[in-house]
Amino acid sequence: MNAKDVIIACDFGSADACLAFLDKFKDEKRKPFLKIGMELFYAAGPEIVRELKKRGFKIFLDLKLHDIPNTVKKAMKVLSGLDVDMVNVHAAGTIEMMRAAIEGLTREDGTRPLLIAVTQLTSTSEKAMREQLLIDASINDTIAKYAQNAKEAGLDGVVCSPLEASLVKEACGNDFMTITPGIRFADSKADDQVRITDPAKAREIGSDYIVVGRPITAAEDPVAAYHRCVKDFLAIDLD
Repeated sequence: MNAKDVIIACDFGSADACLAFLDKFKDEKRKPFLKIGMELFYAAGPEIVRELKKRGFKIFLDLKLHDIPNTVKKAMKVLSGLDVDMVNVHAAGTIEMMRAAIEGLTREDGTRPLLIAVTQLTSTSEKAMREQLLIDASINDTIAKYAQNAKEAGLDGVVCSPLEASLVKEACGNDFMTITPGIRFADSKADDQVRITDPAKAREIGSDYIVVGRPITAAEDPVAAYHRCVKDFLAIDLD
């Protein structure tokens, strides 16, 4: 599954808020791909995943697991049972941890959700990486190495800034997926993101999936904002 798509980040504090937002899309023929992150999952639990899957949505469960290999393996076995379409870990957890994640995620019939790894958060600048994380390599070299580690572990792709999507493709090949948050319209504010771009530019530089939160969820007309993202990124006119 290496098709491109726009993923809406459903960063809501309750199941009711999320479902109320999604009701705005009830007349849409094309059901959006959704990201459920820590805030919503911790507030509503696995039941929100089951409910959205029941409604026909594809789900990227964005919990960024990062722990000892055995713990990650057992946690992934639980998440695999939720029938999500994509999950993730932190690449900093090492190749061994990522391999354990795949083991836990793989079902008895051999199927599993897509598994991707976070390289560096889009809120992390190179200055912060050097001064606070004590990583002396450049941010580009670090991201390329983390992506190569994820590929070696057998993962399907990485989460990275759209500014590094082409770098990851060069390091790991065009079939290795790039899932890129940090997407803002050219006329939007950056909020707390540092390494960002707009949907059209993300398409040009090799993003496979873009993750878009506030530019859609906080828009005056979220459906129109979603349509704009799809048109800019996928060249599909939903209007």
